[in-house]
Formats: sequence, C-alpha cells, structure tokens
Amino acid sequence: MTQTPTQPQARAHFVVPAKHPMVSVLGSGDALLRVIENAFPSTDIHVRGNEISATGDAAEVALVQRLFDEMMLVLRTGQPMTEDAVERSIAMLRGTGEGGAESPAQVLTQNILSNRGRTIRPKTLNQKRYVDAIDKHTVVFGIGPAGTGKTYLAMAKAVQALQSKQVTRIILTRPAVEAGERLGFLPGTLYEKIDPYLRPLYDALHDMLDPDSIPRLMAAGTIEVAPLAYMRGRTLNDAFIILDEAQNTNPEQMKMFLTRLGFNSKIVITGDVTQVDLPGGTKSGLRQVQEILDGVEDVHFSRLTSTDVVRHKLVSRIVDAYDRYEN
Repeated sequence: MTQTPTQPQARAHFVVPAKHPMVSVLGSGDALLRVIENAFPSTDIHVRGNEISATGDAAEVALVQRLFDEMMLVLRTGQPMTEDAVERSIAMLRGTGEGGAESPAQVLTQNILSNRGRTIRPKTLNQKRYVDAIDKHTVVFGIGPAGTGKTYLAMAKAVQALQSKQVTRIILTRPAVEAGERLGFLPGTLYEKIDPYLRPLYDALHDMLDPDSIPRLMAAGTIEVAPLAYMRGRTLNDAFIILDEAQNTNPEQMKMFLTRLGFNSKIVITGDVTQVDLPGGTKSGLRQVQEILDGVEDVHFSRLTSTDVVRHKLVSRIVDAYDRYEN
C-alpha cells in the first residue's frame, strides 16, 4: 500500500501593532477571522492577544501571511476592512488567473472620488485596471456583465476630470432601445419619455455630486444627459463622453459616436454583449467594434467578469449560471 507523501508543514507568526485594535483586524465578533478560516480550511489559525499564528501547508500559510500584511497596509490608510474586502483580497492573492504586479492594498486604497463622506474606489483587480486604462487611453471600452461597476466607475472618473479641470463638460448618452417596452407609448414630452430611460445615469450623478448643483450644471451645459441620436453631426471637444448600454447600438451608430471625438476629449463606452435588446437580425455595434478596433493605438478594451460583480453575491452566481446555460 503506497502512502501519500504529507505536505511540508509551515508556521507563520504575525504581530498586530498596538496602535491597531484587534477588532479592526479580526472584525466585529471575529467576522473577518471567520472569512479567513473558511478560505483556508486546512490551515490552523490561532489568536492570542495581539499575536496571530498560522500552521499548515507551506503555500497556504504563505498566502495567509501575505493576506495579513495586505490588511495592515489597508488599515494604515485609515480605511476599515470589511468581509467583502477580505474575500476580494484572498481572490486577488490566489491569482484567479489574473497575474499582475498590483497588490490587494493597491486596489482597495485607490481613491477616485470623495463626496459627502463617501469614497468611490475600485474593488477588484480588473476594476483597478479599467480605471487605470481610462487615465492612460483616449478611448476605453468597459465590457462585462451587470453589476461590475463599468458605468459607475466611468462616471466617477468623468466627475474627477471635471473637478480637476481636465475637461470642461461631461456628456452621458445611451441608445434609446428598451428592454421590452416602447418609449413612444410612454406618456409625456420627449424629455419626459427619455427621462426614465436615462434615470440610472442621473442616479449615479446624485451619488457623486451635490444634488442641488446638478440642475445648475445641466442648465449651463456642463453636464449633458441625452439619447445617442442627439450626438449626430457634433464634434465634442474638451469633454468626457460616456456611452452606456453600448451593446444596443447598431454598427452605424457606433461608428457615428466614435467619430464625434474632438480635441482634448476622452470617450468611455460601456456595455454587456450578453444583454442585447436590438430587434432580431440587427448586429450589435459593440460586438463588431471589438474586431474592428482590436490593436488600434490609444484604444483599450477592459473586460470585466462575474468575479468583478460588486452587487449582492447572488448576482455573480446568476451571471455565471446564465453563461453556463448559453454556452
């Protein structure tokens, strides 16, 4: 009978500096510690006073050691650790096929925008790379499922660019294609018909700016929220332009939009190629443009996945289930 060789056991010892209360590292009621223990079931983690030790498989113990180092780097910035942040840090350290130089602390402490005591930051490695790409490139595509922060992070970057005077205006647009309803049959004026459709963009703006200032900025033309058809024939200079729900553009609309780009402007195009609401037989401009612009200088494609979903955990499971069904 052959015996399986036992994995070499290793031990790591970690001392939490006195200035950090243990509750900030272990969580209220040891909630963070439980997340770590569940993620490393074969590793024995013991806490005594302000000392933490881990014993087990050498590779897993090394990951636990790195995790606590990263958590301390985040805590030193004054930002608290949450169960979600610990889970995301573990996923980043395990690699999940996303090798790279960025550490969890770099991702979790990158501030994009602060408003009324709330800070908007990337929460995953792909989100950080998406935000960094917006800084580096003139045209960026954010492609991924619902809940990955594609539009929200792009809007935070737009507001940041406006506040730092990199641009003089923000233009937010969506193609007027609806999931299962026709705008023409909604009551009211054109503006009132479009308004419910563009509501998600207004809601995000309200998170990022003083709500009282938004009507003033819109009246002055500093912020414009309009359907895609309103972009035709224009050249957009000194602007941060976001095209949301781009999977619902046809190829002609996508080309029309991209050629609106003026001097000192930046374009971010977001969409989910699995949720196309176009009439049957109409090709999605977002699907096609990936082939056309692949490799073009200063154009970047950021791809987000179910692991980047920052809504309820069940959303990423739903996205994965649909992917499996469709494949």
